[in-house]
Amino acid sequence: MTKETLTITDNRTGRTFELPVTHDTINAMDLRQIKVNDDDFGMLSYDPGFKNTASTKSTITYIDGGKGILRYRGYPIEQLAEKSNFLEVAYLTMFGELPNQEQYDKWAYEIRHHTFVHENIKRLMEAFRHDAHPMGMFISVVAALSTFYPEARNIFDEKDRMKQIVRLIAKVPTIAAFSYRHSRGLPYVYPDNDLSYTGNFLNMLDKMTQVRYEPDPILARALDVLFILHVDHEQNCGTATMRVIGSSNTDPYSAMAGAAAALYGPLHGGANEAVLRMLLEIGDVKNVPAFVEGVKKRERLLMGFGHRVYKNYDPRAQILKSYADKVFEATERNPLLDIALELERIALEDDFFVERNLYPNVDFYSGIIYQAMGFPIAMFPVLFAIPRTVGWLAQWVELLNDKEQKIARPRQIFLGEDERDFVLMENR
Repeated sequence: MTKETLTITDNRTGRTFELPVTHDTINAMDLRQIKVNDDDFGMLSYDPGFKNTASTKSTITYIDGGKGILRYRGYPIEQLAEKSNFLEVAYLTMFGELPNQEQYDKWAYEIRHHTFVHENIKRLMEAFRHDAHPMGMFISVVAALSTFYPEARNIFDEKDRMKQIVRLIAKVPTIAAFSYRHSRGLPYVYPDNDLSYTGNFLNMLDKMTQVRYEPDPILARALDVLFILHVDHEQNCGTATMRVIGSSNTDPYSAMAGAAAALYGPLHGGANEAVLRMLLEIGDVKNVPAFVEGVKKRERLLMGFGHRVYKNYDPRAQILKSYADKVFEATERNPLLDIALELERIALEDDFFVERNLYPNVDFYSGIIYQAMGFPIAMFPVLFAIPRTVGWLAQWVELLNDKEQKIARPRQIFLGEDERDFVLMENR
């Protein structure tokens, strides 16, 4: 009978250790029993960037990178993008099941009626320079919300905790829209709670002198799909940051500000910006073959292809590719799309890219669509942060309810100097 264990022989000592295997993993603490002598600290695993280390057990998001599968709570992302809307997916992500009509109506009502922010938030935003980056403003305001809701520190009180969850999901579009209006020197637009989640966001972004703003249904639906695709993506950099900060039992606003700061980085939430800049640099479809040759010679960087997790076509990219034409029905066709399509066609037919699993990822198309909708590049990470708020909060709640979790405290391998005596300045 097969044993669910792993046998390790330490050739330094000749000792053999049998470690239990659960869910195809071993407990890292079991390695500590492997020592050369009794004074040893015990063996550690070394994993920069956590490429092969599981820090949690989760039931939220499933990814099979080899097969190009992404599911939220078991539901394929393709079905959710086609048949659902963002608030319904947010409910699913937070609570684990799709809502019935009564549950959905109550949830949507709660979100829609917590969209306003305290007037002092406006004053805080007005203190930023006219050219402040919208993501920097977003991070700062989210962190500041913890001072407006001191009861948020009661993280183990389910009622108080749910208040903060609703507030954050409801208010992040308002904060994002205010940062956008600030960067354009325009007056802030208050939320319209009669509109849908994405329709209200478009209202706060675009309304000028209209008595009532009517969002374009195609663009509102496109945002809905984009938001659904960015709700959660397992233990990525921003989510891991949310969990690490949350492990200290801080309030969700402070933890989420840290997660958003991680998302601010160009290797994370700024990836679609890099794609857009690459396409602008290529400039014309006729320049694509020369650019591809430059990539193969290691002279140019190919952005938007390949993924740390996916070794196949990112399923989110396939959905956005099919959605691009729908968006361009409501906007002028983005000429960058033709460059992107030609770049994708050549890359998918070239063994150089296929052998390296360089398939388009979600960032390859999202930036083109956002630009066509009129968003400046600086807004891209903010647009990422709005839906990811749901995933961060779901992961945070899961962390708090996990009895195995402790405050995050990674180990290190010390390679510095051994003990040495202090030397006075005049003797150095």
